Amino acid sequence: MYLITKWFGTFLCDKKEIKKKILFPKDEKKIAERLEIINKNEVLPEEKKIIKNLKVTVNEIRLSKIGEYTVSDSFFKNFEIDSLDFGYSYDIINKATAILSTKYAEKKLSTLDFNIIQMINALDDLIQTANLISERITSWSEIPFANEKMKPILNVELSVKKEMVLLENNIEKDMEKIAPNISKIIGPMIGARIIAYAGGLEKLAMLPASTIQILGAEKALFRFKKEGGRPPKHGVIFQYSKINKSPKEFRGKIARLLASKIAIAAKADAFTKRDLSDILQKEIDKKINEIKP
Repeated sequence: MYLITKWFGTFLCDKKEIKKKILFPKDEKKIAERLEIINKNEVLPEEKKIIKNLKVTVNEIRLSKIGEYTVSDSFFKNFEIDSLDFGYSYDIINKATAILSTKYAEKKLSTLDFNIIQMINALDDLIQTANLISERITSWSEIPFANEKMKPILNVELSVKKEMVLLENNIEKDMEKIAPNISKIIGPMIGARIIAYAGGLEKLAMLPASTIQILGAEKALFRFKKEGGRPPKHGVIFQYSKINKSPKEFRGKIARLLASKIAIAAKADAFTKRDLSDILQKEIDKKINEIKP
C-alpha cells in the first residue's frame, strides 16, 4: 500500500486506485495549519490514523517514521490525485499559503526586535569602549613623540567607530521593517532603545503610556522611591529633540504627549500593522504648539 498526502487530504492507495482517504476541512485556516505541520517535517494525525499500523510505502522523508521511504517507485510519478475531483478549488490552497506566508513573515519580524535589543546593547558596549579609548588617546597624546607608539590604539579607535556606524545602519533598517510607526514619530534609534528597555515590541505595546514615558529612567525612579524627592518626568525619550530642546517647564507635558503616541504606534506596529505615522505626527505637532504657544 502507498501513502500519499496532498494539501487537501491523505490517501491510502494500491497500484490501481485509492482505497481509503481522509480529506481535510475545506477551510483555508485549517489547511494552513496542516501545511505548517508538514513544513516542520512532522506526521499529520490523519496520516497516522489512515494507516492503522499497516505497512506502507511513502515518498516523503518526514513519513519515513511511519512507512518505508522510497523515491524510485514509479507509482508516485504516475498516480495522480487532483483536488478538483474532490471539490477543493485552487482558491483554497492560494488563501492557505497566503495565511502561512503571513504567519512566517510575522514570526520573522517578531525575532527582529530581539536582534534590535542585542544590537543596541552591542552599540552601547562599543560606545563605552570608544570613550575609554578616546580618554587613553587624549592622555597619551600629551607625551612628546607619542604619535608612532599610538598607531595601534588609533587603528582600534577607527575600527570601533566604523562598527558603530554599521550597527546604527542595521538598527535603522530593521526598525523600518518592524516598527515603522515608532521610527517615523520618534526616530529609529530612540525607538530601538525604547523597545530594548521594554524587552521587545509586543511588551512595549502592552505598556501604559506612563511607563513608556520613564523607560530608561529606572535608576532615578528607584532613587525616588527609596529617598523621596521628585520622580523622573522622562527616560530615554528625553533624547527626542522636541523635548530636550524645550524649556524645562514644557518637557514633562511633551514627554507625556509623546509617550501616549508611542503607545499607539507600538500597538499598530505589533498587532494591526497599520501606518498611523502621519496622523500621529500631525497630532504631536499640533499638541506641542498648544503646549508651547
